[in-house]
Amino acid sequence: MSDIEAKDPLALLRFRAMDLLARREHSAHELETKLATKFPESEEHIAQVLSELQRDNLQSDRRFAEAFIASRIRKGQGPYRISQELQQRGVTSGDTKEALASCGQDWFQLAAEVVKRKYGGTPCNSFQEQARRSRFLQYRGFSGEQIRSCFDDD
Repeated sequence: MSDIEAKDPLALLRFRAMDLLARREHSAHELETKLATKFPESEEHIAQVLSELQRDNLQSDRRFAEAFIASRIRKGQGPYRISQELQQRGVTSGDTKEALASCGQDWFQLAAEVVKRKYGGTPCNSFQEQARRSRFLQYRGFSGEQIRSCFDDD
């Protein structure tokens, strides 16, 4: 492969991009950033390689968003934080909304599970404690409605 790499910079870029994609899904923005860092002189070729990878369905921002959302749900993060992180990784808001809608997650249930995991079954006896737990859930990326639903039973 080294002879081909030396003769064809596109083949080298594609090989490196495929190597990164074999490890985990990447957004197009992440791949572009990583490749540009490693090959700063090949910026014009990077865009071409990325479009070829997308055309061949080897790189997909939608697929990346779905995998990313699943990993963040396992960590107990809410939809707002996940959306923000996907935006930072260059995923369009359309892909983000579609992936969030298709993930099938009940965000109210997840918020309740996160509170239970963090605080156990201890009831919320004071306004200060409820405010503390609310800030925690807000930091995790849950909406006000999802947060309030966790305290309706208290």
